[in-house]
Amino acid sequence: MEMERLDHVVLTVADIGRSRAFYRDVLGMEAVTFGGGRTALCFGAQRLHLHLKDSEPAPHAHRPTVGGADLCLLTATPMATVRDELAAHGVEVVEGPIIRQGAVGPILSVYVRDPDGNLVEIANPETEDVD
Repeated sequence: MEMERLDHVVLTVADIGRSRAFYRDVLGMEAVTFGGGRTALCFGAQRLHLHLKDSEPAPHAHRPTVGGADLCLLTATPMATVRDELAAHGVEVVEGPIIRQGAVGPILSVYVRDPDGNLVEIANPETEDVD
């Protein structure tokens, strides 16, 4: 067996609307409704599915936890623009920009927290933009 790519990740959240707004309005993902009213956020060929804490559809993680995720999202947007857009939405940068090791090489990253406290790394493969 050989894995090809990641299809989706499930985030357990305290408030679907608040999380949908963050990922849609701040990070530019497309919010969609599927499967009887469930919410997903689409970007590239991937999705984030949102599960409401204590209402998770089965099967689900053994211990669904609000704020327990640590995600790295890649963007082609220059890091200066990423920082400007985060600031425009009042999103605090926890750390960065800083060069980190990504799956296929170095990446330039900033770290923020979503409304549930999940750590979201926003990264760009262009590491020359360190200022």
